[in-house]
Amino acid sequence: MKNYRAEEAQSGPCAPVPPEKIWILGAGRFGSIAAERLSERFPRAGFLVVDSREDRLERLHDRLALPVRVEDAVSFLAGSEPAGDQWIVPAVPVHVAFEWLLRLPGEEGRARRLPVPFEVDGQIPNPCRTPAGTVYASYATFLCPDFCNEPDELCTYTRKPRPGRLHETLARIAVKGCEVEVIRSVQLAPGVGGYPARSLRTVLEKIQRRGFGAFLIATSCLCHGVIDALDWKKSP
Repeated sequence: MKNYRAEEAQSGPCAPVPPEKIWILGAGRFGSIAAERLSERFPRAGFLVVDSREDRLERLHDRLALPVRVEDAVSFLAGSEPAGDQWIVPAVPVHVAFEWLLRLPGEEGRARRLPVPFEVDGQIPNPCRTPAGTVYASYATFLCPDFCNEPDELCTYTRKPRPGRLHETLARIAVKGCEVEVIRSVQLAPGVGGYPARSLRTVLEKIQRRGFGAFLIATSCLCHGVIDALDWKKSP
């Protein structure tokens, strides 16, 4: 079983193996797990861990000696211009790709949050809505082990064939008046996924080419995904 697959992401090709540059956004429980597993798996990669809490970063730096930055993780990403092969590992409790679009400088255009249309719920497995209108989807009806290495054929937990590939399921969502863009999260280590920065840029370029209108923005691995909606208006 491979922990990393260099297949193409839904919104663009993946970077070559192994990743040379990795940003871990968040230094809480999941960010710490990501930092530990990725630094062991890719010891030659250049790392940066970003979190707004200095105490978390200090503990992580003392343990793993990785470079850190005290800043809100999404604001850092929105204010940066990462190279296409820069890998992003989202480990904060927000939909990073979606929030990145909302916080981009005005010259890129303006995004306004919308609730995900209810027509989406019947097209995805086990939908779960938040009060803000975000929708989570999952093929799992159980708590997945945090060491899952996302094998292609069988679920790590059930040992049964997967019912589908969620990122492909989300890409097939059909809602009148909405375009769908899916960012494919690729497994980098057991329980740790991410995507190259070119995936974000590809989605933005598609939105800019259309220039206006409603979009469903999803980030998804094989089994789990998150969906948000926005209205985009081109800057004058």
